Amino acid sequence: MRIKQIETFILADQLSESFFFSQWSYSERQICIVKISTDSGLVGWGEGYGPASIIEAGIKHLTPMLLGQNALEQERLWFDMYRKTLDFARRGVLVASISAIDIALWDLKGKAFAQPVSVLLGGQQRNRVMPYATGLYFSNSDKLASDLATEATSYVDQGFKAIKMKVGLSIRTDLEHVEAVRAMIGEDIKLMVDANHAYSLREAIELAHLIEPYDISWFEEPISPEFYDQYSELRSNTSIPIAGGECEYLRYGHHQLLKNKSVDILQIDICSAGGLTEAKRVATLASTYGVEIVPHTWGTGIAFHAAMHFIANLEPIPGRLMSPDFYIEYDRTENGIREALTSPPIDMQEGYIKVPTGPGLGIEVNEEAIQKFSKT
Repeated sequence: MRIKQIETFILADQLSESFFFSQWSYSERQICIVKISTDSGLVGWGEGYGPASIIEAGIKHLTPMLLGQNALEQERLWFDMYRKTLDFARRGVLVASISAIDIALWDLKGKAFAQPVSVLLGGQQRNRVMPYATGLYFSNSDKLASDLATEATSYVDQGFKAIKMKVGLSIRTDLEHVEAVRAMIGEDIKLMVDANHAYSLREAIELAHLIEPYDISWFEEPISPEFYDQYSELRSNTSIPIAGGECEYLRYGHHQLLKNKSVDILQIDICSAGGLTEAKRVATLASTYGVEIVPHTWGTGIAFHAAMHFIANLEPIPGRLMSPDFYIEYDRTENGIREALTSPPIDMQEGYIKVPTGPGLGIEVNEEAIQKFSKT
């Protein structure tokens, strides 16, 4: 099964209302996806996370070395792409280009063998995953704490058992928001916070101490991803589990977090850190440190389903008869591209989403939606 053609598409959608977090605001979604066609007639779909136009340029740079190659040999092709870009792209957006191609090759491989990707990764450890609602971004409302609490309630009403909210405006403002949300959702709903690396170590320790009484399941990216030792120091100064890793690339970047004891929860992004091939290696590496993985997931249904298959294959650490729930991030902000691009739609029942059982990623891509959202 030889690679015949590689096509890229930049999809864009203007949001009806902008929202922001601790670093910048969003007014438009823009995503790069890739379609790999083979001489057998099968096609595979992948997605990269990061600046769409740069990811597209990276895929076009990599395309000549892939045309005519056996699409089933995704691990060899991964190493070829990595080796031929190592001198100038050990980290960063070009790795996201490799990631998009790699996911598409896994989708192809699953279709070729009529098996879901999770089975080809080694098997499904679980047939369902618990989504947590990512939302509660900031707005310019003069009653933001109340608005966030109301939004959180809507997620509980939808059946979510876990919610992640944004922090990073200021310590006192964050505390006010956490108090309001926890009071509204009650004690039974898991609550996580995400600062998007807004704070210094001193500030992160102060905030962690203030929100510890509100039963926070993890504190995500409290400080800059550059400061591995500070992450470790923060861990020793709070009872809240520390999460991070979405800004890391390849197994080498994630190893820095692990060997420095920086995180309790590793958050690799499959669409930027090396695709499913490298995510599988990172999972093995994390298991040697006894660190659990909850991947960062943002984008279309392609990214979401790639994460579903990866999570389904993760080994529980430690193993036990009654395995704990495994989480997947489910972005609840406006996402017209995701809703239109893939089918079947993401379906949460009683707080869980079933792992896809169809071949490949288990989804169909609507090429009419590609035409609708394609950026010209």
